[in-house]
Amino acid sequence: MAPNGDVSDKALIVTLGEMVVDFIPTVSGVSLAEAPGFVKAPGGGPANMAVAASRLGGKVSFIGKLGDDTFGHMLADMLEQNGVSGDGILFDPEARTALSFVSLRADGEREFVIYCDPEKDLRLKPEELNLDILRSARVLHYGSVSLMMQPCRSAHLKAMEVAKESGALLSYDPNLRLSIWPSPEEARERILSVWDKADIIKISNDELEFLTGSDKIDDETAMKLWHPNLTLLLVTLGAKGSRYYTKKFHGEVDTFHVKSVDTTGAGDSFVGALLSKIVQDPTILENESKLREVLKFANACGAITTTKRGAIPALPTEAEILALINGVQS
Repeated sequence: MAPNGDVSDKALIVTLGEMVVDFIPTVSGVSLAEAPGFVKAPGGGPANMAVAASRLGGKVSFIGKLGDDTFGHMLADMLEQNGVSGDGILFDPEARTALSFVSLRADGEREFVIYCDPEKDLRLKPEELNLDILRSARVLHYGSVSLMMQPCRSAHLKAMEVAKESGALLSYDPNLRLSIWPSPEEARERILSVWDKADIIKISNDELEFLTGSDKIDDETAMKLWHPNLTLLLVTLGAKGSRYYTKKFHGEVDTFHVKSVDTTGAGDSFVGALLSKIVQDPTILENESKLREVLKFANACGAITTTKRGAIPALPTEAEILALINGVQS
């Protein structure tokens, strides 16, 4: 287990969803077709977030179902090695662990090719959920992939219900991957089907455009996605930082400029950094000065994650984040 201090008495972050094996080109700035070779790295949005929070000292548990194959067990072992509890993980002998090929092209755009069979991969059933873990959560974080089809959709909805009834905050990052959805229309419908349940929502500028149908990245467009039960809406802007919206205040926080190699997992690490602070001090959500400091920390975490290939291998420690914030050269 990765050293992250005594987490036994800390508030629990639970993350629900998928894990994949990412294959990253051995050179930067090329398309997948042009890549001379690939290196494998564990990934998947919920898993990236889990390790990011754990690496920053958080107490984290993962709930999901993996293929009962070499890659599935590799992913589960990786979580344990990084201090994330795997007590909520099940293995399915009829599933195969999903593989994702991802590159950062010379034009700065990411390219994804994902090999998975949702009918076989999204098989977590409501009765298979570890309810004790969900009832212990201070925060439940999830994406949208598990909403794609049954029985996983029902498991996802039950997990949200159980955690909310037990007093947890619900954190939602859609983490849109259009290539695995049957259609853009179905993706939009499913993503928005649980929108009004979340307390915290993080979306990227691309997801803002997709969900609103607007090509404007501004406050008016973002507020189209506000709902009465929401506590915090975040829009990440890549190299331009992030914007935040609450019932009482809103603003923008600049990011840190680094030499970016691979942007995979940057948004997940941003959320991991944010949640690792919120579980320690929930008043962050009500205090703008505190929130701005935490978002500065989260922006730095996301920036550092882009400086190495693969999401999880690149996730920083708190010392590395503070060094970037304070301008200390590594």
